[in-house]
Amino acid sequence: MAEQKRALITGITGQDGSYLAEFLLGKGYEVHGIIRRSSSFNTGRIDHIYLDPHIKGGKLKLHYGDLCDANVMDKMMNDVKPHEVYNLGAQSHVRVSFDMPIYTAETVGMGALKLLEAVRNFQERSGQQVRYYQASSSEQYGKVVETPQTETTPFYPRSPYACAKLMAHWATVNYRESYGLHASCGILFNHESPRRGETFVTRKITRAVGRIKMGLQDKVFLGNLDSKRDWGFAGDYVKMMWMMLQQERADDYVVATGKTISVREFAELAFAHAGLNFKDHVQFDPRYLRPAEVDLLLGDPAKAKQKLGWVPTTTVEELAQMMVEADIELARREKTLRDAGHVLPEFAGHDQ
Repeated sequence: MAEQKRALITGITGQDGSYLAEFLLGKGYEVHGIIRRSSSFNTGRIDHIYLDPHIKGGKLKLHYGDLCDANVMDKMMNDVKPHEVYNLGAQSHVRVSFDMPIYTAETVGMGALKLLEAVRNFQERSGQQVRYYQASSSEQYGKVVETPQTETTPFYPRSPYACAKLMAHWATVNYRESYGLHASCGILFNHESPRRGETFVTRKITRAVGRIKMGLQDKVFLGNLDSKRDWGFAGDYVKMMWMMLQQERADDYVVATGKTISVREFAELAFAHAGLNFKDHVQFDPRYLRPAEVDLLLGDPAKAKQKLGWVPTTTVEELAQMMVEADIELARREKTLRDAGHVLPEFAGHDQ
């Protein structure tokens, strides 16, 4: 009988990490996730996995750790002995990276380097091949020099987050070329879901739609409404992460839908699905502008389609509907609690 595959996921409590954990568990993997110690619970996106009757035998295991701690990463590799490592951990909010540039660089850039070194050391000690996935970002293209963006488009980062992601990307390529690691980068364009953090613009919009529909608020304040993004569904994109590591040779791939729309158009889609006019509820607020804006991102996923047979299955229209319906239901539960006299936590969607 073949040995059960083991995967180690950093950032498992995030949007992508939760979908990837579900996907790998469905493939029969033993999944290990790294979580940071906190005084409050931060496992909400994966708590349901423990209640799933189809997941037995302790196939999901969580470990305390931090990408900034090289010793812990080294120990984690020795303890878990993973066949695949997915590096999804990061301070991933672009706007916040301007306020916390050093921390962002430490977690995103240096964190990837420390994890790559831990993978290399473990592989050399054990003789067991480890396949490594790096979550690269379309933000690396920044002030784009060509449209659409492909795997060979030059990078022009426009934020501390993008600069840190660029370091992680090139470190992954360097370890592949220098040490022969099976290390691949997925250059993921924007990908969203009902599990997206509430301070990211798409979820901020759909969260507001739900609350406005339920009479819990009236306005939502946004920054640059004209910036355009290539938005896909996170659940589609995690499959592509896994597909990269199943290839005989490591490589880098753009993961995108090949379609771009503006923040304004996404808001129009979201509000219209709830029977609302976005013009009645959306207001511009310059506080949410970035010091350096990224105006247009549009990915060309042709390589992924040709080499791996991957195509996204969810359109941006379907994505907006999915998110709105989930957030209307969430707001409906909030309204029930409010009407019962409970004090609701403040809506977190104050950033973009």
